[in-house]
Amino acid sequence: MSHSLSSGREIRLNRLSRHGDERYLFIPMDHSVSDGPVVNAGEFDRLMGSLVAGGADAVIVHKGRARGIAPRHLRECALIVHLSAGTSRAADTNQKVLVASVEEAVQLGADAVSVHVNVGSDTESRQLADLGAVAAECARWEIPLLAMIYPRGPRISDPHDPELLAHVVNIAVDLGADLVKTSAAEPISAMADVVASCPVPVLVAGGQPNGRSLTQYAQSAVDAGCAGLAVGRRVFTDPKPETLVRELAAIVHAPRQQPVDLSVDVPELYGTAVSL
Repeated sequence: MSHSLSSGREIRLNRLSRHGDERYLFIPMDHSVSDGPVVNAGEFDRLMGSLVAGGADAVIVHKGRARGIAPRHLRECALIVHLSAGTSRAADTNQKVLVASVEEAVQLGADAVSVHVNVGSDTESRQLADLGAVAAECARWEIPLLAMIYPRGPRISDPHDPELLAHVVNIAVDLGADLVKTSAAEPISAMADVVASCPVPVLVAGGQPNGRSLTQYAQSAVDAGCAGLAVGRRVFTDPKPETLVRELAAIVHAPRQQPVDLSVDVPELYGTAVSL
């Protein structure tokens, strides 16, 4: 009789997908640092209950907020502790700094940590160094790393360019991320090329409405091959967050009718020839 032993990282990665299908619906609520309170203090527990009841795979919060989550909410829903911070009041709103450690996240019972990187910002080099350092600590502690990486800053003309998005998600992979969250390509069907270029699951951010309902947006992202969504503001500002999360979870975790075509020619995507 043989026994297989899973690493701590594998066990925690599995917890991040509630249905064990390697699909993910994450609800980021780190906005309380960047922009202000998500909800009034007395309403936070009720919001958490709604997200869990609706079927969220994980919530993303800062370390202090994590201490206030009732343990009952984390029986089915995973906890991701966000390690980066920056505010909308800063001189450089694209700057992100580390405000917590992987060890602190482990002590809080986190299933994963996340780090924010803005490629093209004035502080890109510092943020990349932070991502690499956190990845090393994640390897030590056997905890998955979600990179929230975006093309943002004075050097970015089109943050929805598929070629640019393929570049940034692969930066995250090369520096040690297990999952990647980024902006959606425009058109969103072009996310198929981004996904095809990336060897780890790609999740899309919530994005702007642009006349589309969030469920329509989610379906388009899944159809393009994305492994899920990480959407916060458009969920927690909805008058019925539990209903919305349930609809999104049904889309994210629905069986795919056809496998995603991963035969994209990467050199063709970049418009260059590769010599070996």
